[in-house]
Amino acid sequence: MQHRVEPPSGPLLNDRRALKRAALALRCLPFRRAFYDEVSDRALSSTALCSRNDASSLCRRNLTPDRAEADWIWLIQLGVLRREVDGQGLTERVRLTPMGRELLAKWPGETPPPSGLDRLLHALHRWRPRL
Repeated sequence: MQHRVEPPSGPLLNDRRALKRAALALRCLPFRRAFYDEVSDRALSSTALCSRNDASSLCRRNLTPDRAEADWIWLIQLGVLRREVDGQGLTERVRLTPMGRELLAKWPGETPPPSGLDRLLHALHRWRPRL
């Protein structure tokens, strides 16, 4: 009697998909490894990020606070970043999550640059998630 082997599904498959989608975002978004290292140690706001003299060492291109916030919201939805909480509730500052640390541990240096196909897939995941 032959046993049919079912492909993995459920939480394991969802975890792998989530990690793959988040890793793709880390590679496609404008933040350098130094940014993720910074928010793993301490919280940072988009206003503080954009007003820093060394912002170019943290980002691949110039960002406005609104653009940084939009990218952060996407990373929060993916589970890479989280809002910091203080006595008043959620703040505008973000920190790296354990999932973000796990993903960055795969790359000892700078995040690998995305290919054109990677950028297209990332855009589809972000802007047309149901496709």
